[in-house]
Amino acid sequence: MTVTPDALTARLTSTAHPGPAAANCPCPTGLLADRPDATVLRHGDTVAKAHAPGTDPEALVRRLTVAARLPDVLLAPLWTTPETVDGRLVTYWPHGTPVDRDDPDAAPWEAAATLLARLHRAPLETRLPPMRGPAKAAAAIARLKKSPKALSRSDAAPVLDAWAALPGWARGEEPAPGVPALCHGDLHLGQLVRRPAPDGGWRLIDVDDLGTGIPAWDLARPAAWYACGLLPPEEWTRFLDAYRAAGGPAVPPDGDPWPVLDVPARALTVQTAALALTKALAAGRSPDEVEQAVVDACARMTASAR
Repeated sequence: MTVTPDALTARLTSTAHPGPAAANCPCPTGLLADRPDATVLRHGDTVAKAHAPGTDPEALVRRLTVAARLPDVLLAPLWTTPETVDGRLVTYWPHGTPVDRDDPDAAPWEAAATLLARLHRAPLETRLPPMRGPAKAAAAIARLKKSPKALSRSDAAPVLDAWAALPGWARGEEPAPGVPALCHGDLHLGQLVRRPAPDGGWRLIDVDDLGTGIPAWDLARPAAWYACGLLPPEEWTRFLDAYRAAGGPAVPPDGDPWPVLDVPARALTVQTAALALTKALAAGRSPDEVEQAVVDACARMTASAR
């Protein structure tokens, strides 16, 4: 079910400026994202997000409530009750400045790690749904399997073999081991925004995958990038050291973190590779250098397991 940008724009404008002021508002409205799983618009300092079709409204309310309860960690929604526009659940948020993709040297790795540590130490909500990280990885593999062209590629087999070698919990088939924590579920630098004063500072955004689970999953994407050679060692060290300094419980306070991170990092590598293959084929092209790096990593994973 697709939400029309015009319908969302009209609702966003009237939400940002209740009453007659909406008709003559000079604030520009910009499309921030338009994907099958989300449409995001900005109007002035207000952002509207249309969530994926089929989103569980009760689970979304629980996740919004957690974000409102942790405003120093998660960007707090303007309201914890979503509304429906064109059959899609829509939530409203204050605007924040995203990470500058053109300035990788300014990437806020320390801020991301510190926010994660605070999130992982937060008290658990007893009725919060499971973190959706493993389920999203499984969905990426299901999408790959549905593409005959993707499956016909020689590099699809190592991706599927690497997936099959993962334990059931990493494929979303059974509960994760260990003590559960409050997890983001889809951590990357695109999930941070900076708010202006007086409540300035970085915040985590996107609560769609928020829930209980193994906290190492939230460290898995930067760990996987580092293992694939896509994240420089010094940046990985900055991230890991900051997480440990903030008391993050996902890894031991010192020593080798890889016994904990290995399985989640492998799972994120496989997920990224599956998405890379399907995305490249959908665009009628070969995988680019970054996409090929994660596909090649899956081949190395399967070769080392033999």
